[in-house]
Amino acid sequence: MVEPNKTTVSDNTENGAHNMVKLTIDNCEVVVPEHTTILDAAKSVSIQIPTLCYLRDLNEIGGCRVCVVEVEGCDQLVAACNNYVLDGMVVHTNSPKAREARRTNVQLLLSQHDSRCTSCVRSGNCNLQIIANDLGIFYLPYEQHLAREGWDFDFPIIRDNDKCIKCMRCIKVCESVQGLGIWDLTNRATHTAVGTRGRAPIGKTDCVACGQCITHCPTGALRERDDTETVFDAIADPDKIVLVQIAPAVRSAWGEELGIPREEATVERLACALRRVGFEYVFDTDFSADLTIMEEGSELLERLGAAVKGGGDSRGWPMFTSCCPGWVRFVKARYPEFVDNLSTSKSPQQMFGAIAKTYFAEKIGIDPKRLFVVSIMPCVAKKSECTLPTMRGEDGIPDVDVSITTRELDIMLRANHISPVHLPEEEFDSPLGSGTGAAVVFGATGGVMDAALRSAYYLVTGENPDPDAFTAVRGMDGWKEASFTIPTAGEVKVAVVSGLGNARKLLYALERGEVSYDFVEVMACPGGCAGGGGQPIHDGQELAEARGGVLWRLDKGEALRFSHENPDVQALYRDYLGKPLGEKSHHLLHTDHLAWEMPQAQRGQ
Repeated sequence: MVEPNKTTVSDNTENGAHNMVKLTIDNCEVVVPEHTTILDAAKSVSIQIPTLCYLRDLNEIGGCRVCVVEVEGCDQLVAACNNYVLDGMVVHTNSPKAREARRTNVQLLLSQHDSRCTSCVRSGNCNLQIIANDLGIFYLPYEQHLAREGWDFDFPIIRDNDKCIKCMRCIKVCESVQGLGIWDLTNRATHTAVGTRGRAPIGKTDCVACGQCITHCPTGALRERDDTETVFDAIADPDKIVLVQIAPAVRSAWGEELGIPREEATVERLACALRRVGFEYVFDTDFSADLTIMEEGSELLERLGAAVKGGGDSRGWPMFTSCCPGWVRFVKARYPEFVDNLSTSKSPQQMFGAIAKTYFAEKIGIDPKRLFVVSIMPCVAKKSECTLPTMRGEDGIPDVDVSITTRELDIMLRANHISPVHLPEEEFDSPLGSGTGAAVVFGATGGVMDAALRSAYYLVTGENPDPDAFTAVRGMDGWKEASFTIPTAGEVKVAVVSGLGNARKLLYALERGEVSYDFVEVMACPGGCAGGGGQPIHDGQELAEARGGVLWRLDKGEALRFSHENPDVQALYRDYLGKPLGEKSHHLLHTDHLAWEMPQAQRGQ
């Protein structure tokens, strides 16, 4: 707690700012660099000014007027988020004038807001709800007006404009970070709303369902389609045998909304909780991540081999990873000329489903039609991926029946009154429950590339490299590139991109011939799956780096750190598939990206 009238000097010297400004905020003297906002200056001395629309470096428009403060000498209140400090300025963040304006502004927002919080997915984790309670707003003095607009509830992303506060966060994230521009302002004045650009039905747009708009929405205006009841119904059906797979990135985040520290929110404890929910088999997507590396790595070496022999490859360069459905949807919609560059390997989610309904069904002697496969993913786009017509077996049975997000997982645990922190740790079921460190890092940006290079080196040389030889592809930079020498294969030039805005820049550079690579990993969400659109929401916080760090540490502690050393994957090839890229592998584990279309596919848009 900062004592009144005590001078506090901020160490904020971003951008090399050296000219310091001295001001007073709520009777506390503050010294900060010039070009510091009032909001950041207050935060430097632990004075919290409430915000709704604000996102640092992205949405600093002062549109919600919740952060208004009183500055002595100014007739009007000013927004703290986009006004800079001045020398000698005296600021009152919670004066009667500022507080009354803030209260009125929130009341006006609530007059156009569906306030049935008990049935809202963000109840208890809603910044508007928190601010309204903090301001003592227990009744609404204004008549409520709700639009009651319709929506396509089959689409993975659900918008409820009666909960929208027009903060424009979704517009800015979609446009400036992801480079898509799906959302836009519609109508004018008091009828202003947020909707799809051109008011097209969401299913007719080229939305990639990355879900970044959901995780950056401060209210429940955006959410994923709720598939938990479908899963509960399957568990209750005596004719169904329900399997569940847990994606790598889920283990770094599933305990956050439940208040469980990361060191206690282990995947083994989650396995126990899922058995309590009623799942008969609990498996690890790490298994099929290792399987993906075997197929995708072999595919890369096949392409490189063709190039070395001088025959080239009709599919073009570079080869792109295909495990992120948001990225696949993006390239099909905006850059269809690069679709042939995608690896034909299915994602780990889909490979798991295909193997579960063939190999595993045979092993336990069950009709595949009785198996119901559920995925727990850090992703919203996985909901659309598992419904693709190309992700089905010969008999039309889907590889994966339902994909739920990490947030939906937590809803299911709470609905079953399960407190995982008190549960013992349990191992995954076999034989689809084993994984290596290479598979764990699939959830972090650079992880797929790192894992692929580890096994590609082995597949060429017969020897394992240092598992930490490829650290140049790790880290949170949105566009990383590196070059590695693999004996007999020569120099391999790679790039790693996360966030579709960065993917757009890379594709543009490739088109212009400014860069060239052999292999490129692309993840739709900034920071990779750890920052996925289905992960727990912490308003104003980006946790992809912290979650990814958990995955890299888990990799470091694994006894096996190479996908080709996974004993269950080895047994699968020996007993069932034959070899990577073999006839059976190709049939079950690969897909045709040209066999389905995105709405409004348009080159380079």
